[in-house]
Amino acid sequence: MSNAIKTYDPKKVTMSFGSHIVTGFADDSFIVLEPGGDGITKKYGCDGEIARSVTPDDTFKIKVTLLQTSDSSKHLQQCYDRDRETCEGLYPLMIKDLRGGMLFSAEDAWVTNATSRTFGKETNNKEWTLETGTVTVSE
Repeated sequence: MSNAIKTYDPKKVTMSFGSHIVTGFADDSFIVLEPGGDGITKKYGCDGEIARSVTPDDTFKIKVTLLQTSDSSKHLQQCYDRDRETCEGLYPLMIKDLRGGMLFSAEDAWVTNATSRTFGKETNNKEWTLETGTVTVSE
């Protein structure tokens, strides 16, 4: 019997921001994790020598796409507003695939801006952007 078949279930991906469990994810790509640094870069000298640099930047940008009706949009807006007023908008962030996949966490994360709002005949998604301090990622 083969163990090569794996199953992904988007309902088993959870995200918490502070004490809030984020809900109402969009119907397609709903969380995107982008490294903040350049990773490992190189410079190639005129004589062929190569020098590499490892970025010390362990931060991430997280894009979270929610349904227009998601209660989590209200929470993220409140966190952003609180940060603008008090400069106390840092919260722990955790994203976990409960089927045994990735665990992503940061002690400090914040909402970078309010989301744009679109109104039309049907519901639209809202994309929120968060930034982090140093993160821990395990697969």
